[in-house]
Amino acid sequence: MAVYTLPELPYDYAALEPVINPQIIELHHDKHHAAYVKGANDTLEQLAEARDKESWGAINGLEKNLAFHLSGHILHSIYWHNMTGDGGGEPLAADGVGDLADAIAESFGSFTGFKSQLTKAAATTQGSGWGVLAYEPVSGRLIVEQVYDHQGNVGQGSVPVLVFDAWEHAFYLQYKNQKVDFIEAMWRVVNWQDVAKRYASAKEHAHNLLLAP
Repeated sequence: MAVYTLPELPYDYAALEPVINPQIIELHHDKHHAAYVKGANDTLEQLAEARDKESWGAINGLEKNLAFHLSGHILHSIYWHNMTGDGGGEPLAADGVGDLADAIAESFGSFTGFKSQLTKAAATTQGSGWGVLAYEPVSGRLIVEQVYDHQGNVGQGSVPVLVFDAWEHAFYLQYKNQKVDFIEAMWRVVNWQDVAKRYASAKEHAHNLLLAP
């Protein structure tokens, strides 16, 4: 039985227009995200077979495949909920996301500084990757990560709360090769309510990452 399943979209294909057109959402979710789910499940089956047969010749490739597909599944699952057709703007206390707004100001100096850093991180990722706002539990601060592929270049234990997909399949049909235009447009659909909930949950469950001797 499959361990991972493709989650349903929290909105219809046209919900994020004009920032992202329906064709991109359909292909991105139904084909690309689905492929990561299948890849993770297939790799788990191959690892189980390797254990049964005590055959470890392909272990390096299998572990890399699991990290790639599983991280792709997780990041996309966050990505869909990070967006809403009624989103955008800046997180404000008046909208019930004051804790997130304060954390951004404390960690980056200002919302403007944070926005610039995440935009540049996402737009300048070499090849395929993501720009990620993550909660870093050792310092208790928010950090921006530039994620290569799905799983590389991240601080271990950091929890993604806002993700910008900078893979070409996320934007090319609409924005062609203008990745930076897509990233700039993404700010118009950020679901700050979802980001704030993820931030609160990350803080609540981070206390046991490092155990004192």
